[in-house]
Amino acid sequence: MERPILNPVGVVISSVADINEMPLGGKTAQIEIFPEYSDALLRIETNSHLWILSWFHKANREILQASPRRINPELPNYGVFSLRAFNRPNPIGLSLVELDRVEGNILHVRGLDAISGTPVLDIKPYFENDIIFSPRTPYMKGKNLEMRRNLLYRQAYRHHQEDCIDLHIAVRMALIAEEHFGKIHEPDLLITVLGSLCLGDCLQGVSRARLANPPRFSFKESDVLVSVWRKNAKELKLTLKEYIVDKDVIKEKKDTELFEIVFK
Repeated sequence: MERPILNPVGVVISSVADINEMPLGGKTAQIEIFPEYSDALLRIETNSHLWILSWFHKANREILQASPRRINPELPNYGVFSLRAFNRPNPIGLSLVELDRVEGNILHVRGLDAISGTPVLDIKPYFENDIIFSPRTPYMKGKNLEMRRNLLYRQAYRHHQEDCIDLHIAVRMALIAEEHFGKIHEPDLLITVLGSLCLGDCLQGVSRARLANPPRFSFKESDVLVSVWRKNAKELKLTLKEYIVDKDVIKEKKDTELFEIVFK
């Protein structure tokens, strides 16, 4: 078999130079495309999101199993082919980024989890056919509340594409539901939402609940913001007590200060 030959097409420019300091979800960064490949950027600005294939040059290529300890140190080992870990036999990074703007041969992106100096192997556009709305994945619960909030926020924002007040309310609702039911993507967890279109959209995004096949999600517009979560014989009802327009206040308030919570 002919061995592949890979020539980097660019390099990452980031404020993060240490792999242990890269936050989950990545950072705002730049990708410098080498001059000999600049013609390949033609009309790249017509895309909002890109797949960045990079070479994690500081990876340990001997590792075949690892635990996602940064998410939660109590999680078990997985084969690296079941993880997005940077340590792997061929350390090819796959990152979905949002393209902010293009300046010459420099791409300004958000959400890149590659450190400064990482060679970029290829760039591909994110297409509609890349979407799997309700994939089956293992449950990796974040090690603390802040991490779980950030994970759910990124999921909600990526789906809803607006950092609105109702997105933050939806994230708080989803956090409470996760505490009661565990993984909120499970096909037997049913969700009913009353409230704004934004709230409904965000909760559908974080729960991956479809209207059919299987029918897990229902929505009705209402002036009162309510979500009802059902699994087996258990039901959790969350009713917003008072609409708050300050995102920091939504984040800081206790669950019982924000919502009337009924679990039975």
